[in-house]
Amino acid sequence: MLWINFLHLYQPANSEAYRIEEANDLSYKRIVKALLKNKNIKFTFNISGCLVERLVELKQFDLIKKINILLERKQIELVGSAAYHALLPLIGKKEIIWQITEQERIIKKYFPKAKLKGFFLPEMAYSPRVAKIIKNEGYKWLILDEISYSGKSDIDFDDIYIDKKSELKIIFRSRRLSNSYVPEKIIELLKKKDNIDKTIITATDGELYGLRHNDNKKIFEKSLKTGNFKTMLISDYIKKNNNNNKVFLRDSNWESTEKYLKNKKPFHLWYNDRNKIQSKLWDFVSLATKLINKYKKDQNYHWAHWHFVRGLASCTFWWASAYNFKHNFGPRAWSPSEIERGADEFIRAIRSLEDSTSRLEKIKAENFLISIKKMVWVKHWTRHKK
Repeated sequence: MLWINFLHLYQPANSEAYRIEEANDLSYKRIVKALLKNKNIKFTFNISGCLVERLVELKQFDLIKKINILLERKQIELVGSAAYHALLPLIGKKEIIWQITEQERIIKKYFPKAKLKGFFLPEMAYSPRVAKIIKNEGYKWLILDEISYSGKSDIDFDDIYIDKKSELKIIFRSRRLSNSYVPEKIIELLKKKDNIDKTIITATDGELYGLRHNDNKKIFEKSLKTGNFKTMLISDYIKKNNNNNKVFLRDSNWESTEKYLKNKKPFHLWYNDRNKIQSKLWDFVSLATKLINKYKKDQNYHWAHWHFVRGLASCTFWWASAYNFKHNFGPRAWSPSEIERGADEFIRAIRSLEDSTSRLEKIKAENFLISIKKMVWVKHWTRHKK
């Protein structure tokens, strides 16, 4: 059996320090330690640039050093992504390119031997427009959820596909396996003889391994020691595989359902036109974007954009969806504090343009903030808090 495993490591740039440290202590250190002990195991990683910078700020240099050792051993590879975890299909081309190049800058600074061939779309949120931009930026492949596939036949996980729109090579993850505690499933699959020749492709948040799933029995570590399967970096797997089937892909994400795709709402968790809070947040994004672009020569332009990208993280909108993620070891996606955290970044971005924006522009922005906070807390106390 061949196990292709992809891990996405991410914490919002504006998270409290204790949350970053908790994820590091419970998940990141654990994963790295297990790989260092098992030299035959190879995983592909995405580490969001904003997380890397927070780890550096918190002096977590030992983790960075060990990741570099794994890179040198060729046990892991890193991929490109959006540095601040923006949902790329919902933002403009200029910001997409900035997020991509900022990710590259951060990764090259702290992991100089990393070669970024593949790309991870935050939330695996695919659109043809974004894929073409990624291709133009020099990337070779994407990893997507199987729901993105629009072919008539079933997905053959032994094959590599090609996106007809962008010409990027595509590898699909199994959603069913990825939504489980993967190491547990790997041990289970190895017990069945008919899985010997199978390729298993999984992709999850790295935080699943400890932070979100309490693995007191150390099933993760046990799974790596079974010795009954092989692992491979995605870039090596793609290079080795000559079965390239061209396919059209659907706008989608790794939590998409057929119901929402049929209703042409591929990104409903982050933008649902029936969700008044999300709609208002995106209007606030439009206002902040307009003002930041209007006053590029402002002496505080750097700080305005600094705040803006932190608010633009997918989490700001995700926490307003109120969707229940119990199927995937997650909470209900509702948190007034997290929504406010993002909205506060947008107002700070506009406030930073102190010498340029007019009084009327400032007041309009402040009214946006007040309106959003009122909507959030009214909904919280009337619908989500008994």
